Amino acid sequence: MQCPMRKKRPTCDSDFTAIAVPSMHGSGYLDYTVETHASRSFKVMEEFRQQEMLCDLVLHVTYKDKSVDFKVHKVVLASCSPYFRAMFTSSFRECYAPEVTLRDVCPQVVGRLIDFAYTSHITVGEKFVLHLLLAAMRFQMEDVAKACCDFLIKQLVPSNVIGIARFAEDIGCTELHQRSREFINTHFNEVYKACTDWVRWDMEGRSQYLHALLNAVHIYALPPKFLKNQLLSCPILSKANSCKDFLSKIFQDMTLRKLPPAPNRGTQLIYVAGGYQEHSLASMEAYDPRRNVWLKLADMGSPCSGLGACALFGLLYTVGGRNLSLQTNMESSALCCYNPMTNQWSQRVSLNVPRNRVGVGVVDGCIYAVGGSQGSTHHSTVERWDPESNRWSFVCPMSVARLGAGVTACGGALYVVGGYDGQTRWNTAEKYQPDTNTWHQLAPMNTIRSGLGLVCVNSYLYAIGGYDGRSQLCSVERYNIARNLWEPRASMQSCRSAHGVTVHQGRIFVLGGFNQQGFLSSVECYSPEKNEWTCVTNMPVGRSGMGVAVTMEPCPGSLPELEEDEDGAA
Repeated sequence: MQCPMRKKRPTCDSDFTAIAVPSMHGSGYLDYTVETHASRSFKVMEEFRQQEMLCDLVLHVTYKDKSVDFKVHKVVLASCSPYFRAMFTSSFRECYAPEVTLRDVCPQVVGRLIDFAYTSHITVGEKFVLHLLLAAMRFQMEDVAKACCDFLIKQLVPSNVIGIARFAEDIGCTELHQRSREFINTHFNEVYKACTDWVRWDMEGRSQYLHALLNAVHIYALPPKFLKNQLLSCPILSKANSCKDFLSKIFQDMTLRKLPPAPNRGTQLIYVAGGYQEHSLASMEAYDPRRNVWLKLADMGSPCSGLGACALFGLLYTVGGRNLSLQTNMESSALCCYNPMTNQWSQRVSLNVPRNRVGVGVVDGCIYAVGGSQGSTHHSTVERWDPESNRWSFVCPMSVARLGAGVTACGGALYVVGGYDGQTRWNTAEKYQPDTNTWHQLAPMNTIRSGLGLVCVNSYLYAIGGYDGRSQLCSVERYNIARNLWEPRASMQSCRSAHGVTVHQGRIFVLGGFNQQGFLSSVECYSPEKNEWTCVTNMPVGRSGMGVAVTMEPCPGSLPELEEDEDGAA
């Protein structure tokens, strides 16, 4: 007779795994693992979220004029996002806060990320994949980012591959960037046609960018027969003489079997424009880190120091500065453009106000001129140049005036740190969001710095050197965007301010500058992985206050014959 209190034994279940392990006493024991336990638990937590039960956090998500609240469980967000894990398990005030505000991210996108955290399911679509990828990168949700990259890889076509490759490189998606480059290499005919079709739509406005597009498709990979046909029949090339000369030179090299080795394709150089040594300089050189040589390029139209520089669509731009000598001291409002294909300078529309020691950054295809000074006036204002309209327009000003600030772009935002307002040197930092035209305060640096360099590598900002009001600095600190935190990194070998700083193939290069020993010519290179600085070369002339940027190498046919020696002097 069965005991009435005895329960029926559970039936076997495929989710129920038993492992027999012998004990020390000769008998064994069974270790049971329920394979579906985690998914069932998350399903219950999703039910709790839908019913707003046991939620311990309200996320206020604001974007432009929209604001949406999400009630969630901190532990769920922290379990799939290192960003939220750091927020909720560290000394940040958000750790115990019942409410947290996320700015400048679309609520619909955040909603999708929250759904993924609870359900492990994400739907990726063409209309919002870029926004979803940016948000996944911001909140360090690696699985969502991989899904977005996989979707974009499947959507690659000749008309979008260059844009996707550039986007992937900007945000640090290595696999997506590599796959985009592979697509270009294996579909170069179609990509080339997409480039020329784009230029043909607006010949007058877009022909100047054709050389950058040709460089992007690795033009040396095109077959000689295809190049020959383009030279004979392409209507675009007949109106873009510099590009036609470029293709002619490549075709000639191919027929003479003078092709460069594969690593040379798409070579990027470090350009150094102007600067100051007892007086402002008009010279420009380019450094090739791969060959350790300097190239002498066409001088600027007039001497200039304290200028900013950047690269946009393959062209090099210099912004503002001043011409300082015994005879003159005149601030500049100039925007000048250097074309590597022709080794020539041209003028664009001027800034609204002159800006000496201006900061420059590029966001969404526009150039931003940040702060600087005119005479005794130190600017808090910021201007934006749109290449399509060739116009400068003011955007929302910074919280304070800043001369010699560090400026860089990262993740679609503009970051500004340090600087000098004529009375105070700053350690403060702020971020500009173009989509909302607003500035947001960030954690201050550990050190006051003006005349510093600021660059972005792998979604970290590096503030390098500068002047603290007493002496030049060799110290470096890194800003963790996800944690809103500055942390020290290895110091440079030389203290310097008003130096040039740029990123070349994932490494940071620091050039020249000034300290108590005078004007520096040394160039140091920093490896983020090793956290080490090494001296790599010397500039032909020591200087400070120059404009530095990275873009493609000049067309060989546009340069005079140079003798280059191994120590880097041309």
